Amino acid sequence: MAALGGDGLRLLSVSRPERQPESAALGGPGPGLCCWVSVFSCLSLACSYVGSLYVWKSELPRDHPAVIKRRFTSVLVVSSLSPLCVLLWRELTGIQPGTSLLTLMGFRLEGIFPAALLPLLLTMILFLGPLMQLSMDCPCDLADGLKVVLAPRSWARCLTDMRWLRNQVIAPLTEELVFRACMLPMLAPCTGLGPAVFTCPLFFGVAHFHHIFEQLRFRQSSVGSIFLSAAFQFSYTAVFGAYTAFLFIRTGHLIGPVLCHSFCNYMGFPAVCAALEHPQRRPLLAGYALGVGLFLLLLQPLTDPKLYGSLPLCALLERAGDSEAPLCS
Repeated sequence: MAALGGDGLRLLSVSRPERQPESAALGGPGPGLCCWVSVFSCLSLACSYVGSLYVWKSELPRDHPAVIKRRFTSVLVVSSLSPLCVLLWRELTGIQPGTSLLTLMGFRLEGIFPAALLPLLLTMILFLGPLMQLSMDCPCDLADGLKVVLAPRSWARCLTDMRWLRNQVIAPLTEELVFRACMLPMLAPCTGLGPAVFTCPLFFGVAHFHHIFEQLRFRQSSVGSIFLSAAFQFSYTAVFGAYTAFLFIRTGHLIGPVLCHSFCNYMGFPAVCAALEHPQRRPLLAGYALGVGLFLLLLQPLTDPKLYGSLPLCALLERAGDSEAPLCS
């Protein structure tokens, strides 16, 4: 993203000189303009998503149920309209994916069961240490915990809790739809799949900066602490965004990133400092290390594209001239 246009961002063309980029073959705009259209489209989506949170004027904090309900409405409207941005991008660039828009955005049945289970399992393995920590600190045993989790009354309480609905349902679904399912198909033909994995999360990370204004408005902490917290949040949301972008590309499904997003929202950032001071520090830290090790070991096998059928983004890049994308195999 250091240089937009020129050689910095380019529409993928095949290494063999006789092939032309898809947009050129279709009489569309040049590669540089295509990339500018892609970046501008992603910026427009990010601004629209964040802007929808502030169309309602209120003196109440963001966690107030009334504020959450209003934001549900505006965010769901923007998210529902976001595929239109992809359609407009397709018309402006002349790139034809060769598949339906919903399929390109990860809404498909082929391979849906492994796409729902395996990425979530992989993420839970990464959080082995925090899960052990949660289990150690929980006053109830495993049997009692399962009874609470499976009880209809517990789910009924969750479904009437506005904060739970926001963190576990609406935010994961709408953010993955806008920042992964819509943005990646527009960025990938311009940057390639690998750079898109790291470019797409920048929009996602910057979109979380709006929390600064709310914290400053309600004076929730000192100015220095607020900006330090925002920088930290940008860092880990960008890393998380790269991970879910990787999952979206490798599985060709939206459901895996959404479920992983919901799980990570529930778990929060790992309490490493608390683990270092925990009475059972040694087994807990061993769990942290084992989880990270197994995650790195299983990352490629559990996201092998062969488990999920044909990958729409890979097919899109093949039409654009890149038939040897590393993430597609």
